[in-house]
Amino acid sequence: MNIFPVIAIGTCTKRTWSDEILDVRYEIIKFQDGDVKEISKPTEEALGYSQNSSSFEDLEVAHNRTINNSEQEMRQWHWKNIGNMQTGEDHKNQDMPASYLKDKICIIHKIEKDESIRDIKDAYLKLYLLSQKWVKPNSLNLDGIFAALPTIAWTNHGPMHPDELENQDSLNKLRQKYDYLFVRSLDKFPCLTDYVIPSGVRIADASRIRLGAYLSEGTTVMHEGFVNFNAGTLGTAMVEGRISAGVVIGKNSDLGGGCSTMGTLSGGNDVKISVGEDCLLGANSGLGIPLGDRCIVEAGLYLTGGSRVEVLDQNSSLIETVKASELSSKSDLLFIRNSLSGAIQCKPNKKSVVLNDQLHSND
Repeated sequence: MNIFPVIAIGTCTKRTWSDEILDVRYEIIKFQDGDVKEISKPTEEALGYSQNSSSFEDLEVAHNRTINNSEQEMRQWHWKNIGNMQTGEDHKNQDMPASYLKDKICIIHKIEKDESIRDIKDAYLKLYLLSQKWVKPNSLNLDGIFAALPTIAWTNHGPMHPDELENQDSLNKLRQKYDYLFVRSLDKFPCLTDYVIPSGVRIADASRIRLGAYLSEGTTVMHEGFVNFNAGTLGTAMVEGRISAGVVIGKNSDLGGGCSTMGTLSGGNDVKISVGEDCLLGANSGLGIPLGDRCIVEAGLYLTGGSRVEVLDQNSSLIETVKASELSSKSDLLFIRNSLSGAIQCKPNKKSVVLNDQLHSND
């Protein structure tokens, strides 16, 4: 489904002594297509977006005027149209305080069609679209995203440029200003929960989920779980392993502690990995092929596309030996390693994976 054009309004943080944008926080996202609005309605209500009456056309008019508008005019527009979302009061007939959006720049950004990412505003808007579940992983053109996103020092006082922290004098000044300064990470991507709070989701360690992750309701991510951007869960799931970029996990599937899924960002792998519904990846296992539904990979078994696999029938008789890639996306398979011969074997799976409902009721 094509959701473009899309237009959004928000604020950005700029580097102290330059016009370089460090991050973008979008507060309103509107689509021209009414069908898309209907699909996204639950998310809009959950995030409070429905409190804003501005239409796509209203934002488009404002966007077209931004070239000639001063920053003060943009702040005033933001105050009248979005200030009520932040305080719960109607500010349309009130004067804007001088401190409004202090240290922030108001922006309106539009993406006409799904092309390669040109700048940081494109990058953040597409990451928002993924994390707010308006689009699914692997459905957007994300070419150029690493070039568009600068490396940021993510601190307890928001994003900062690493140059501001390079020498002791700068650090001393910042610590005097903020009293306490903590640098959580140096990364191009922020944490999901700093920008979007997905409904019906439990996350034990938010630092391990990047903005751009797609987490469906009922998903529980435990402390060792990691979810990259452009990846995630398509339904209720237990995540105690790593979901790499481009990987999607079907509903009612369980990723055991420390397990790994191959991504496509580096290493030469160009096969999109996915896990079907009702699957289990055992603890410390690894997956390099797409799985169908109701599949199990034994704990500790790393299954790559080139692995030689003995295919057995229901009576454990050998049928053939194939590369694991030839079993891609097939359902009802059990992958184990023979403890005597060391051979990887594949049998028909007769077991069903059942998640603990109490662990996924995340109201």
